Amino acid sequence: MAYSVLMIDTPLSVLDLSPIVEGSDARQALLNTIDLARHADVWGYTRYWLAEHHNMPGIASAATAVVIGQVAQATATIRVGAGGVMLANHAPLVIAEQFGTLAALFSGRIDLGLGRAPGTDQHTARALRRTLVGNLDAFPQDVLELQHYFKDPAPDQFVRAIPGASLDVPIWILGSSLYGAQLAAALGLPYAFASHFAPAALMQAIAVYRERFEPSAQLDKPYVMAGMTAVAADTDEEAHFLRTSILQSFVNRRRGMPGKLPPPVADYEDQVTPHERAMLEAALSCFAVGAPDTVERQIAAFVEQTGADEIMITSNIYDHAKRLRSFELVAGMMGVPSELQRSAAH
Repeated sequence: MAYSVLMIDTPLSVLDLSPIVEGSDARQALLNTIDLARHADVWGYTRYWLAEHHNMPGIASAATAVVIGQVAQATATIRVGAGGVMLANHAPLVIAEQFGTLAALFSGRIDLGLGRAPGTDQHTARALRRTLVGNLDAFPQDVLELQHYFKDPAPDQFVRAIPGASLDVPIWILGSSLYGAQLAAALGLPYAFASHFAPAALMQAIAVYRERFEPSAQLDKPYVMAGMTAVAADTDEEAHFLRTSILQSFVNRRRGMPGKLPPPVADYEDQVTPHERAMLEAALSCFAVGAPDTVERQIAAFVEQTGADEIMITSNIYDHAKRLRSFELVAGMMGVPSELQRSAAH
Protein backbone atom coordinates (compact mmCIF):
# COMPACT_ATOMS: atom_id res chain seq x y z
CA MET A 1 0.00 0.00 0.00
CA ALA A 2 1.74 3.19 -1.16
CA TYR A 3 1.24 6.39 0.78
CA SER A 4 3.83 8.80 -0.58
CA VAL A 5 2.40 11.96 -2.11
CA LEU A 6 5.44 14.23 -2.15
CA MET A 7 8.39 11.83 -2.44
CA ILE A 8 11.61 13.04 -0.87
CA ASP A 9 14.53 13.03 -3.30
CA THR A 10 17.03 14.39 -0.77
CA PRO A 11 19.25 11.63 0.65
CA LEU A 12 18.26 10.49 4.13
CA SER A 13 20.66 8.99 6.67
CA VAL A 14 20.51 7.57 10.20
CA LEU A 15 22.05 8.92 13.39
CA ASP A 16 21.99 6.26 16.10
CA LEU A 17 22.94 6.89 19.72
CA SER A 18 22.45 3.20 20.60
CA PRO A 19 19.81 4.10 23.20
CA ILE A 20 19.75 2.01 26.37
CA VAL A 21 16.13 1.73 27.44
CA GLU A 22 14.74 1.28 30.94
CA GLY A 23 14.62 -2.40 31.83
CA SER A 24 17.43 -3.28 29.43
CA ASP A 25 21.20 -2.94 29.13
CA ALA A 26 24.02 -1.81 26.85
CA ARG A 27 24.44 -5.24 25.25
CA GLN A 28 20.86 -5.21 23.99
CA ALA A 29 21.20 -1.59 22.87
CA LEU A 30 24.22 -2.49 20.75
CA LEU A 31 22.48 -5.56 19.31
CA ASN A 32 19.55 -3.29 18.42
CA THR A 33 21.97 -0.91 16.70
CA ILE A 34 23.35 -3.71 14.54
CA ASP A 35 19.82 -4.88 13.71
CA LEU A 36 18.67 -1.38 12.74
CA ALA A 37 21.79 -0.88 10.62
CA ARG A 38 21.10 -4.08 8.67
CA HIS A 39 17.61 -2.84 7.91
CA ALA A 40 18.78 0.70 7.06
CA ASP A 41 21.24 -0.81 4.58
CA VAL A 42 18.37 -2.53 2.74
CA TRP A 43 15.95 0.37 3.05
CA GLY A 44 18.15 2.76 1.08
CA TYR A 45 19.56 5.12 3.70
CA THR A 46 22.81 6.79 2.63
CA ARG A 47 24.78 6.69 5.91
CA TYR A 48 24.63 5.20 9.36
CA TRP A 49 26.41 7.35 11.91
CA LEU A 50 27.12 6.82 15.60
CA ALA A 51 27.99 9.48 18.14
CA GLU A 52 30.54 9.68 20.95
CA HIS A 53 29.05 10.39 24.37
CA HIS A 54 30.49 9.45 27.75
CA ASN A 55 29.04 8.83 31.20
CA MET A 56 25.51 8.84 29.76
CA PRO A 57 23.36 6.04 31.25
CA GLY A 58 21.12 5.97 28.18
CA ILE A 59 23.77 5.89 25.41
CA ALA A 60 25.85 2.83 24.51
CA SER A 61 28.03 4.25 21.71
CA ALA A 62 30.89 5.63 23.85
CA ALA A 63 33.51 3.43 22.12
CA THR A 64 32.39 4.86 18.81
CA ALA A 65 35.03 3.38 16.52
CA VAL A 66 34.41 -0.09 17.95
CA VAL A 67 30.67 0.14 17.31
CA ILE A 68 31.27 1.51 13.80
CA GLY A 69 33.36 -1.56 13.03
CA GLN A 70 30.57 -3.87 14.17
CA VAL A 71 27.98 -1.99 12.12
CA ALA A 72 30.18 -1.95 9.02
CA GLN A 73 30.78 -5.69 9.37
CA ALA A 74 27.04 -6.34 9.61
CA THR A 75 26.13 -4.25 6.53
CA ALA A 76 27.03 -4.33 2.86
CA THR A 77 26.78 -0.98 1.09
CA ILE A 78 25.65 1.79 3.46
CA ARG A 79 28.34 4.28 4.53
CA VAL A 80 29.15 4.02 8.23
CA GLY A 81 30.80 6.64 10.35
CA ALA A 82 31.04 8.92 13.34
CA GLY A 83 28.62 11.74 13.90
CA GLY A 84 30.81 12.42 15.60
CA VAL A 85 34.08 11.79 17.28
CA MET A 86 34.77 14.45 19.90
CA LEU A 87 38.31 15.38 18.94
CA ALA A 88 39.00 17.19 22.22
CA ASN A 89 39.08 13.79 23.91
CA HIS A 90 41.71 12.24 21.64
CA ALA A 91 45.11 12.73 20.08
CA PRO A 92 44.61 13.17 16.32
CA LEU A 93 47.03 10.31 15.64
CA VAL A 94 44.86 7.88 17.62
CA ILE A 95 41.78 8.82 15.59
CA ALA A 96 43.76 8.56 12.35
CA GLU A 97 44.81 5.04 13.29
CA GLN A 98 41.31 4.01 14.38
CA PHE A 99 39.58 5.29 11.28
CA GLY A 100 42.47 4.27 9.07
CA THR A 101 41.92 0.73 10.35
CA LEU A 102 38.20 0.97 9.61
CA ALA A 103 38.86 2.36 6.13
CA ALA A 104 41.36 -0.43 5.44
CA LEU A 105 38.77 -3.04 6.39
CA PHE A 106 35.73 -1.38 4.80
CA SER A 107 37.11 0.48 1.82
CA GLY A 108 35.03 3.39 0.55
CA ARG A 109 32.40 3.14 3.29
CA ILE A 110 33.82 5.02 6.31
CA ASP A 111 33.04 8.65 7.28
CA LEU A 112 34.66 10.67 10.06
CA GLY A 113 32.58 13.47 11.54
CA LEU A 114 34.41 15.64 14.07
CA GLY A 115 32.99 17.63 16.94
CA ARG A 116 34.67 20.29 19.06
CA ALA A 117 32.90 19.70 22.39
CA PRO A 118 33.90 16.88 24.77
CA GLY A 119 30.47 15.24 24.64
CA THR A 120 30.32 14.86 28.39
CA ASP A 121 30.66 16.66 31.74
CA GLN A 122 33.88 18.21 33.04
CA HIS A 123 34.64 15.40 35.49
CA THR A 124 34.33 12.76 32.80
CA ALA A 125 36.38 14.85 30.38
CA ARG A 126 39.17 14.87 32.96
CA ALA A 127 38.91 11.08 33.34
CA LEU A 128 39.11 10.67 29.56
CA ARG A 129 42.08 12.97 29.05
CA ARG A 130 43.71 12.82 32.52
CA THR A 131 43.97 16.62 32.31
CA LEU A 132 41.92 19.63 31.30
CA VAL A 133 44.93 21.53 30.02
CA GLY A 134 43.71 21.00 26.45
CA ASN A 135 42.25 24.04 24.71
CA LEU A 136 39.05 23.86 22.64
CA ASP A 137 40.54 26.60 20.48
CA ALA A 138 43.08 24.01 19.29
CA PHE A 139 40.31 22.22 17.39
CA PRO A 140 41.23 23.67 13.96
CA GLN A 141 44.87 22.68 14.43
CA ASP A 142 43.82 19.20 15.53
CA VAL A 143 41.66 18.83 12.41
CA LEU A 144 44.57 19.88 10.21
CA GLU A 145 46.88 17.43 11.96
CA LEU A 146 44.35 14.65 11.46
CA GLN A 147 44.02 15.48 7.77
CA HIS A 148 47.80 15.36 7.50
CA TYR A 149 47.91 11.78 8.77
CA PHE A 150 45.51 10.66 6.02
CA LYS A 151 47.66 12.11 3.23
CA ASP A 152 50.51 10.39 1.41
CA PRO A 153 53.41 10.57 3.88
CA ALA A 154 56.43 12.66 3.02
CA PRO A 155 59.78 10.82 2.76
CA ASP A 156 61.07 12.56 5.87
CA GLN A 157 57.83 12.27 7.88
CA PHE A 158 58.74 10.67 11.18
CA VAL A 159 55.23 10.03 12.61
CA ARG A 160 52.75 8.21 10.36
CA ALA A 161 49.31 6.73 10.87
CA ILE A 162 49.51 3.04 10.02
CA PRO A 163 46.82 2.21 8.94
CA GLY A 164 45.64 5.65 7.91
CA ALA A 165 48.21 7.17 5.59
CA SER A 166 47.06 7.47 1.97
CA LEU A 167 43.54 6.21 2.79
CA ASP A 168 40.40 7.98 1.70
CA VAL A 169 38.58 8.89 4.92
CA PRO A 170 36.20 11.80 4.28
CA ILE A 171 36.19 14.28 7.16
CA TRP A 172 33.08 16.24 8.17
CA ILE A 173 32.80 19.13 10.61
CA LEU A 174 29.89 18.89 13.03
CA GLY A 175 28.45 21.80 14.94
CA SER A 176 25.50 23.67 16.38
CA SER A 177 26.89 27.20 16.10
CA LEU A 178 28.64 29.52 13.68
CA TYR A 179 32.05 28.26 14.80
CA GLY A 180 31.73 24.92 13.04
CA ALA A 181 30.21 26.54 9.97
CA GLN A 182 33.14 28.92 9.63
CA LEU A 183 35.72 26.17 10.10
CA ALA A 184 34.05 23.80 7.64
CA ALA A 185 33.87 26.61 5.08
CA ALA A 186 37.51 27.61 5.55
CA LEU A 187 38.73 24.02 5.20
CA GLY A 188 36.38 23.13 2.35
CA LEU A 189 34.75 20.28 4.25
CA PRO A 190 31.15 19.06 4.39
CA TYR A 191 29.17 20.46 7.32
CA ALA A 192 26.64 18.67 9.52
CA PHE A 193 24.46 20.80 11.81
CA ALA A 194 23.00 19.32 15.01
CA SER A 195 19.54 20.79 14.47
CA HIS A 196 17.89 17.70 15.93
CA PHE A 197 18.62 19.05 19.43
CA ALA A 198 20.11 22.58 19.02
CA PRO A 199 18.38 24.30 16.09
CA ALA A 200 18.68 27.95 17.15
CA ALA A 201 21.52 28.94 14.80
CA LEU A 202 20.65 26.54 11.97
CA MET A 203 19.73 28.96 9.19
CA GLN A 204 22.45 31.48 10.05
CA ALA A 205 25.11 28.74 10.19
CA ILE A 206 24.07 27.34 6.82
CA ALA A 207 24.21 30.80 5.27
CA VAL A 208 27.67 31.50 6.71
CA TYR A 209 28.97 28.12 5.56
CA ARG A 210 27.70 28.56 2.01
CA GLU A 211 28.86 32.16 1.70
CA ARG A 212 32.40 31.50 2.96
CA PHE A 213 33.04 28.06 1.50
CA GLU A 214 36.47 27.55 -0.07
CA PRO A 215 36.84 24.54 -2.40
CA SER A 216 39.30 21.87 -1.29
CA ALA A 217 40.76 18.59 -2.49
CA GLN A 218 37.91 16.80 -0.71
CA LEU A 219 34.98 18.99 -1.79
CA ASP A 220 34.44 21.46 -4.62
CA LYS A 221 31.19 23.02 -3.40
CA PRO A 222 29.30 23.32 -0.11
CA TYR A 223 27.50 20.27 1.23
CA VAL A 224 25.11 20.64 4.16
CA MET A 225 23.64 17.88 6.26
CA ALA A 226 20.96 18.85 8.79
CA GLY A 227 19.82 16.74 11.72
CA MET A 228 16.14 16.03 12.31
CA THR A 229 14.26 13.87 14.78
CA ALA A 230 11.48 11.80 13.23
CA VAL A 231 8.92 9.50 14.81
CA ALA A 232 6.66 7.83 12.28
CA ALA A 233 3.90 5.35 13.05
CA ASP A 234 0.76 4.07 11.39
CA THR A 235 -1.30 6.83 13.02
CA ASP A 236 -0.65 10.35 14.28
CA GLU A 237 -1.85 9.32 17.73
CA GLU A 238 0.58 6.43 18.04
CA ALA A 239 3.51 8.54 16.85
CA HIS A 240 2.80 11.30 19.35
CA PHE A 241 2.60 8.68 22.10
CA LEU A 242 5.96 7.13 21.09
CA ARG A 243 7.50 10.61 20.95
CA THR A 244 7.05 11.07 24.70
CA SER A 245 10.09 8.89 25.43
CA ILE A 246 12.24 11.47 23.68
CA LEU A 247 10.53 14.34 25.49
CA GLN A 248 11.02 12.70 28.88
CA SER A 249 14.67 11.99 28.19
CA PHE A 250 15.30 15.57 27.13
CA VAL A 251 13.56 17.06 30.19
CA ASN A 252 15.33 14.63 32.53
CA ARG A 253 18.73 15.71 31.19
CA ARG A 254 17.82 19.38 31.63
CA ARG A 255 16.78 18.60 35.20
CA GLY A 256 20.22 17.09 35.81
CA MET A 257 18.84 13.54 35.98
CA PRO A 258 20.08 11.74 32.85
CA GLY A 259 19.02 8.12 32.67
CA LYS A 260 17.98 5.32 30.40
CA LEU A 261 15.36 5.99 27.74
CA PRO A 262 11.97 5.75 29.49
CA PRO A 263 8.85 4.10 28.08
CA PRO A 264 6.24 6.41 26.53
CA VAL A 265 3.48 7.84 28.70
CA ALA A 266 0.16 9.38 27.81
CA ASP A 267 -0.28 13.17 27.96
CA TYR A 268 3.32 13.80 29.02
CA GLU A 269 3.39 17.39 27.81
CA ASP A 270 0.61 18.19 30.29
CA GLN A 271 2.90 17.04 33.11
CA VAL A 272 5.80 19.44 32.52
CA THR A 273 6.12 23.07 33.59
CA PRO A 274 5.39 25.89 31.12
CA HIS A 275 9.11 26.67 31.08
CA GLU A 276 9.96 23.06 30.20
CA ARG A 277 7.28 23.00 27.53
CA ALA A 278 8.76 26.12 25.95
CA MET A 279 12.24 24.58 26.16
CA LEU A 280 11.03 21.46 24.37
CA GLU A 281 9.35 23.49 21.64
CA ALA A 282 12.54 25.46 21.03
CA ALA A 283 15.09 22.65 21.30
CA LEU A 284 13.04 20.11 19.36
CA SER A 285 11.59 22.35 16.69
CA CYS A 286 13.22 20.24 13.94
CA PHE A 287 10.95 17.31 14.68
CA ALA A 288 8.69 15.30 12.39
CA VAL A 289 6.03 13.22 14.13
CA GLY A 290 2.92 11.47 12.91
CA ALA A 291 1.57 9.07 10.34
CA PRO A 292 3.65 8.68 7.15
CA ASP A 293 1.94 11.43 5.14
CA THR A 294 2.28 13.85 8.06
CA VAL A 295 5.97 13.08 8.59
CA GLU A 296 6.65 13.28 4.87
CA ARG A 297 5.19 16.78 4.66
CA GLN A 298 7.23 17.87 7.67
CA ILE A 299 10.51 16.49 6.30
CA ALA A 300 9.81 17.97 2.86
CA ALA A 301 9.11 21.36 4.45
CA PHE A 302 12.38 21.13 6.41
CA VAL A 303 14.30 20.34 3.24
CA GLU A 304 12.69 23.29 1.47
CA GLN A 305 13.42 25.62 4.40
CA THR A 306 17.09 24.67 4.73
CA GLY A 307 18.03 23.60 1.22
CA ALA A 308 20.00 20.82 2.92
CA ASP A 309 21.81 18.40 0.67
CA GLU A 310 21.12 15.55 3.08
CA ILE A 311 18.98 14.95 6.17
CA MET A 312 20.25 12.90 9.11
CA ILE A 313 17.33 11.25 10.92
CA THR A 314 17.46 10.25 14.57
CA SER A 315 14.68 8.50 16.44
CA ASN A 316 15.03 7.28 20.02
CA ILE A 317 11.91 5.14 20.39
CA TYR A 318 11.59 2.88 23.44
CA ASP A 319 10.30 -0.22 21.67
CA HIS A 320 12.84 -1.55 19.16
CA ALA A 321 10.17 -2.95 16.84
CA LYS A 322 8.42 0.43 16.79
CA ARG A 323 11.77 2.12 16.11
CA LEU A 324 12.38 -0.17 13.16
CA ARG A 325 8.90 0.56 11.88
CA SER A 326 9.49 4.31 12.12
CA PHE A 327 12.68 4.14 10.05
CA GLU A 328 10.99 1.80 7.58
CA LEU A 329 8.13 4.23 7.06
CA VAL A 330 10.53 7.13 6.57
CA ALA A 331 12.48 5.03 4.04
CA GLY A 332 9.25 4.64 2.09
CA MET A 333 9.26 8.41 1.61
CA MET A 334 12.35 7.94 -0.56
CA GLY A 335 10.41 5.56 -2.79
CA VAL A 336 11.83 2.41 -1.21
CA PRO A 337 8.98 -0.08 -0.62
CA SER A 338 8.53 -1.16 2.97
CA GLU A 339 8.70 -4.82 3.94
CA LEU A 340 4.92 -4.86 4.33
CA GLN A 341 4.50 -3.34 0.88
CA ARG A 342 6.87 -5.89 -0.66
CA SER A 343 4.97 -8.72 1.03
CA ALA A 344 1.63 -7.38 -0.22
CA ALA A 345 3.02 -7.13 -3.75
CA HIS A 346 3.81 -10.84 -3.70
